[in-house]
Amino acid sequence: ISMHCTRSIAAAAATLGLLLSVPAFAQSVKVTPLGGVDGEFCPQDRALVFEDPNGTRILYDPGRTVAGASDPRLGKIDIILVSHMHGDHLGNAHAKAPNSGTCDKPDTSVSAMPGSSTVSIALAKKSKIVTGSEMPPFFAAKLKAGGGDPANSILARFGGSVLVGGVRIATVAALHSNGVDPGYIGGELGKAMAEAGIAGDVGLATGYVLKFSNGLVAYLSGDTGITADQDLVVRGHYGAKLAVMNIGDGFTTGPVEAAYVINELVKPAAVIASHANEVATVGGKLRPGSKTEAFIKYAKVPVHLPLSGKTMEFDAAGKCTAGC
Repeated sequence: ISMHCTRSIAAAAATLGLLLSVPAFAQSVKVTPLGGVDGEFCPQDRALVFEDPNGTRILYDPGRTVAGASDPRLGKIDIILVSHMHGDHLGNAHAKAPNSGTCDKPDTSVSAMPGSSTVSIALAKKSKIVTGSEMPPFFAAKLKAGGGDPANSILARFGGSVLVGGVRIATVAALHSNGVDPGYIGGELGKAMAEAGIAGDVGLATGYVLKFSNGLVAYLSGDTGITADQDLVVRGHYGAKLAVMNIGDGFTTGPVEAAYVINELVKPAAVIASHANEVATVGGKLRPGSKTEAFIKYAKVPVHLPLSGKTMEFDAAGKCTAGC
């Protein structure tokens, strides 16, 4: 075989290898909301499952709509992220089964105290719990008390990051309270705290920035107000292309403020609305006059509604390629 032929064959093989590698890199990140009612976006809905192209599955803020560790929608959960310790994110109670309540009257009849839904899911699924601030020791103690491995509580503090399951996880600032309900503490100390009307201190609330193996960078706002970090850190340093943004007002940013964050600070390619604290959809369609409708009106990028059970897929640029 001539040298020319050998070089041609080598070049063709290299080209073929490159072509074969492209689809794997271009695979999408799947995002599946686990809300209170299939096909709807309801007041208590917080939980999202992110699935990396490599198969790693991340549960974000289980809240009250995941029906405990036995919820059949969970499947494999490798990592749990908790933005802060409030019951509607950590999971102080939950539905007895998926779809056991209605959108306007959610079922939260099963108490998850004093452990939390987050901890019970982590124990059942052998998940890592990744949190920032001073939250990891709390989760380590709860895991140990439940017979689990306290080392599965992993710290990711502001300015640093950890690589878990092929996904790079960093915590970012969230302007919000972060007290631990005395019910999680229990005993005489918990009783005394409850009587005094004070909560435990586990440091600042957090948001998250995730970098998936396909290159997608996603910002999970947690419960937050407007911060300069959303421009300087989330956009300027991390370059987030997909955002999950709270819009509920009162406790977090309202629709106008959330739209400002998206339009002027983070500037992602797309945003998933979150934490609306209202019946946002009826029959899977946007409810007229809702805060969610206002947010969509003011936002300058595509807004995707987290309809429970409906999987969306996003490419590295933050564009929805399926399910939206």
